Amino acid sequence: MPELDLKTSENILIRAPNWVGDVVMAVPFYRCIRENFPHAGIYCCIRDYVSGILNGSPWFDGIISGNDKTLAGLMAISKEIRRVRPKTAFILPRSFNSLLTAYLGGVKRIYSYKQKGRGFFFTDGPIHPKAIKGTPPVSTTTHYLNLAKWFGLKMPDSIRPELFITRPEMAFAEEKLKTYGIAGHEMVIGLNPGARFGSSKCWMPEYFARLAEMLQNRLNCRILIFAGPGEGEIAAEIQNRSRADIINTFNDGITLSRLKPMIQRCDLLITNDTGPRHYAVAFGVPVVVIMGPTDPAYTNDHLEKTVVIRKELDCSPCHLETCPKNHECMKTITPEEVFDQAMALLEKYKK
Repeated sequence: MPELDLKTSENILIRAPNWVGDVVMAVPFYRCIRENFPHAGIYCCIRDYVSGILNGSPWFDGIISGNDKTLAGLMAISKEIRRVRPKTAFILPRSFNSLLTAYLGGVKRIYSYKQKGRGFFFTDGPIHPKAIKGTPPVSTTTHYLNLAKWFGLKMPDSIRPELFITRPEMAFAEEKLKTYGIAGHEMVIGLNPGARFGSSKCWMPEYFARLAEMLQNRLNCRILIFAGPGEGEIAAEIQNRSRADIINTFNDGITLSRLKPMIQRCDLLITNDTGPRHYAVAFGVPVVVIMGPTDPAYTNDHLEKTVVIRKELDCSPCHLETCPKNHECMKTITPEEVFDQAMALLEKYKK
């Protein structure tokens, strides 16, 4: 275990995860580094498509964003890292490129989980739990904090995720909600039917369509569909199949940063097991998660206002992007079941 100087004023680099949900679940790690190194300059290196999630965050003195999947992007990020001259880096993703950018950026001490084939490019770190046979899965938040624990760092008082909204992000959301004709007193329910991971995580569009009808008939609520890049067809199909009055936000420029105040405005979010569920947790918004192929242990934190609906099948959890069977893990979750859980959450957590 290396010794780290807690009084250091040297710059530190944190390489953030690449997935939306993981970026949010790593928030306690960012907070931990900031609290343990209050005098350091702390910089976050992150892929550009998820960088907006961290807008307004108080843990960093700067953000270095780009795309390290291309050679040109990798070299550009490395150049930016050299500019801020961090002496120490903590690498959270498992990718080879995430280590290489710090290495080429001239960082002298690079720490990450040990995995086969990556050892040459970093200084030290604990063995990745997936490399130890029989190690049970832990939540992603705990996984990242365990890296900090390996150094003997003091854990933060709170390990809840936290997100911040900038004034431009809030102004955008307020204008959009005004355009949609949504008044401040109206109940808003968000539907998030996509998943960047793959189709195996997606509940059926016809189920979302039927659920929207049930919710609107009972609650007279406003319903927003949130859909990211490549999810426009799913959102359109739900809208076309449903007799509910659904507002499809797909073409309205709602980026990952602008999505934050939109979800904060919701009274309830109903979503597949994907990134925006963690926005809801960060903002204290009740959320129903429809989970299929993934192991709930990886997201088993801060579920006070969360209901996870999941069927335990012989083939689950498979963690496959595309279901090789009949997608039973999602098909056997009915709109009626989700509706009942949604109503129970709304009753419990009325605004």
